[in-house]
Amino acid sequence: MLLENEPEMPEINTDKVCFVVTKSRELLAEDVGAKPDESNPSDDGFSVVLTDAGDRPARLELVEFIEGFDADELDALVALVWIGRGDFERDDWRAAVTLARERREGDTAKYLLGIPLLPNYLEDALSAFDRSCGSFEEREEPGI
Repeated sequence: MLLENEPEMPEINTDKVCFVVTKSRELLAEDVGAKPDESNPSDDGFSVVLTDAGDRPARLELVEFIEGFDADELDALVALVWIGRGDFERDDWRAAVTLARERREGDTAKYLLGIPLLPNYLEDALSAFDRSCGSFEEREEPGI
């Protein structure tokens, strides 16, 4: 039962959102390197070979993770992005989810990964619902 002033939690697990935040930050930090050209790899120090964008494990992992969401979770994730971006307020949660459901077409993962500030928007939206990724990051930190 929700108290009158307690924010309604979106229909998506916070840890799932935090995983998307973490992996999208990794993706943003990846060095996509030099684009292949007609030069000889030995002339450019083999930098193209070492930084080939075709093998981007963080992107592949994130896409597969998002593609594993059910339709309600996809709608919730998109609605969270919109709330974090300022298109909707927390109190407009239901309207944001409904609009995300109505507009869903094509590849949601591709849409989300095309948003440059994705992790920031998701964190801002979680904050609007009095949630954060702090405990998730502590649990996922290597060596702890």
